[in-house]
Amino acid sequence: MLDDMINQHAFLTIMGMGVVTYLTRIGGYLLLRNKNYPRLTRILEILPGCVMISLISPAFVTGRWFDTISLLLIIITAMRCSFLTTLIVGVVSAGVLRHII
Repeated sequence: MLDDMINQHAFLTIMGMGVVTYLTRIGGYLLLRNKNYPRLTRILEILPGCVMISLISPAFVTGRWFDTISLLLIIITAMRCSFLTTLIVGVVSAGVLRHII
């Protein structure tokens, strides 16, 4: 059934990326759990937003207007809501707008 839905190499790649992502997150925690670096703490707090921008920004330089609408929704949501809510709004709005148009 897995072969019907997704290529085995793609599945292994996705799983590997997930493991590496988890290890980097837990590794940072383990290395810094007993340390107090205020500047580093502030940087790590804003990092998820930076990562999200770096992942989604290339899609918005295509000039497609529905991607621009989705970007505006993401920006508005990011100013008012949590990261998870912003992520959900971004994925859903981009998916729905691309499907409709």
